[in-house]
Amino acid sequence: MGGGGNNSQSLGDTSELEKKAKDLLLEANRTRRNAFISFAYEDINEVTLLRGQAKNERSGIDFADWSVREPFDSDRADYIRRKIAERINQASVTVVYLSEQTAKSLWVKWEVEKSLELGRHVIATYAGDTTPTVPDFVKTRGIKTVPWKSLGEALKKL
Repeated sequence: MGGGGNNSQSLGDTSELEKKAKDLLLEANRTRRNAFISFAYEDINEVTLLRGQAKNERSGIDFADWSVREPFDSDRADYIRRKIAERINQASVTVVYLSEQTAKSLWVKWEVEKSLELGRHVIATYAGDTTPTVPDFVKTRGIKTVPWKSLGEALKKL
């Protein structure tokens, strides 16, 4: 009879490989963080670059954002706040991108407050080696601040 060997042995090997693959996928999902990123809209270009960098480095962080150009007190603000709250609620952590613009953003302040209200971890990060001015709404809540290059490691500790 034609060769193919012992079919039960082949199935056993395949089952073991499938189990290993499933275990690896489960581990990857456990270590991935779904992060809501909060930032001043003026920083969108820099934040876009940083998100791309995180993806290219396979950092294990999936960033979601709801970039808002709408004024905080606009007619659509209540609707936007509800949608942002949904996104924050779906995330396991909120990452606040710090720049010189952050303290001026009422949206970022609201997103930090909403994240804490919803029981989410919040961590602040910045590009480069120099920490920008940390807004009071971050400082007074004891939110940890780390450079972008250390964000992945800091998130693993949360």
